[in-house]
Amino acid sequence: METNRLLTEMLSHADPQQVAGLSRFFKTGPGQYGEGDRFLGIKVPVTRAIVKECWKETGFDELEECIRSEYHEVRLAALLTLVQIFTHAKKDTALQSRCVDFYLSHTEWINNWDLVDLSCYEILGRWLLDKDRSLLYDLARDGRTIWERRIGIVSTIQFIRHGELDDTYAISEILIDRQPVHDLLQKAVGWLLRETGKHDTDRLRSWLVTHARQMPRTMLRYAIEKFPEEERQSFLTS
Repeated sequence: METNRLLTEMLSHADPQQVAGLSRFFKTGPGQYGEGDRFLGIKVPVTRAIVKECWKETGFDELEECIRSEYHEVRLAALLTLVQIFTHAKKDTALQSRCVDFYLSHTEWINNWDLVDLSCYEILGRWLLDKDRSLLYDLARDGRTIWERRIGIVSTIQFIRHGELDDTYAISEILIDRQPVHDLLQKAVGWLLRETGKHDTDRLRSWLVTHARQMPRTMLRYAIEKFPEEERQSFLTS
């Protein structure tokens, strides 16, 4: 059996001195959102450097082994490698489709906010730029976990970057209606709404006039972060 270089390199860069800090940062304590997750102590820039060196020789069998790892950073390495494979596939739609299928069939292991945020828009967002986007609505509405629902909204950042804002607003409404809204979903929705405002502030302002009263506080604060102070206070006190 061939050696899984990506896995071997990640394991060889473990830094036990960093484990406690990363475990606290990603909330792995009892009852917290990352409960039970394990860390090697590898910072993201190191993981990215390893992926840059290894992605070309990493196949789907190796990705399968890595995405199921007990270690957070190895799962991240698998996802960043999948992003590289997808991105470099360019016009190889069959390979890109395989990447998308792999991603969607392994969401059980995409189980923290960084794993979602560093991968979903690069794969699902790009893939869906010229396709039907109902799967993101399904994830937001029916996702089994907060992470699947977060994938639904964060993937739309790719559309925002192309000046397409409709899906972000529509999926935000789905998540607002699903009360109570988990804090990590509040932050994601607020962040994405704030991003829409960079393209069309008047549209965001108009949308908020209709929806602000339904929005949980954290979500609203994130969405209006770039507004003038007087306007922010108006939304917060209305």
